[in-house]
Amino acid sequence: MKGKVVAITGGFGILGSAVAELAEKRGAKVALIDRAPTPPDGLCDAGSGMLCLGSVDLTDEAQASEAVEAVTDRFGGLDVLCNIAGGFAWETLEDGRIDTWDFLYRLNVKTAAVTCRAALPALKASMAGRIVNVGAAGAVKAGMGMGAYAASKSGVMRLTEALAEELKSGSKVTVNAVLPSIIDTPQNRKDMPDADPKTWVAPSDLAEVILFLASDAAKAMTGALVPVTGRV
Repeated sequence: MKGKVVAITGGFGILGSAVAELAEKRGAKVALIDRAPTPPDGLCDAGSGMLCLGSVDLTDEAQASEAVEAVTDRFGGLDVLCNIAGGFAWETLEDGRIDTWDFLYRLNVKTAAVTCRAALPALKASMAGRIVNVGAAGAVKAGMGMGAYAASKSGVMRLTEALAEELKSGSKVTVNAVLPSIIDTPQNRKDMPDADPKTWVAPSDLAEVILFLASDAAKAMTGALVPVTGRV
């Protein structure tokens, strides 16, 4: 990853931060883009070299384009886009809200589509452009209460496949996705206090797979949906 420019949406979150720290450790130039106004303490300290862009609505094409432009202005280009921005909600159709379906579509699918579109010119100009999206193992077969979430993550997976086909000709850009099961985050531990987090996927382990897909070693992979399910 040395010298590559990596932009990470949802970069202020648990997984985004893990990917950012690992990418920087491996010599990448890192930009974090997030809806939150400020990053967590310590992530974007002076001297880190990271570009941190907060208060960015990635469902808005103008704001996404401005964010990508800020990255290319700072670092001179863009090699890797990691679409980590997203969210989760569990509710049944009968007792839930139809608005949740729209909300998760915008949060998971639209942010990825809008940011990919904004980043494509810069990624095509790279010697080895990479897009890595985050789908979900739970979208392969949805369980109870997972309808809206699984539908939105399935949309991310179909976006990954379709864009990979679109870019096969006349471009070196690859488009792949990881499909995690339960990620070991403080929120998931709070929501599932009786579960064993040792069986879940550590953010650092998922970051390793994401950066593999972003690397030169994965140049032969495009349109892949890679399960990262731990021991779940």
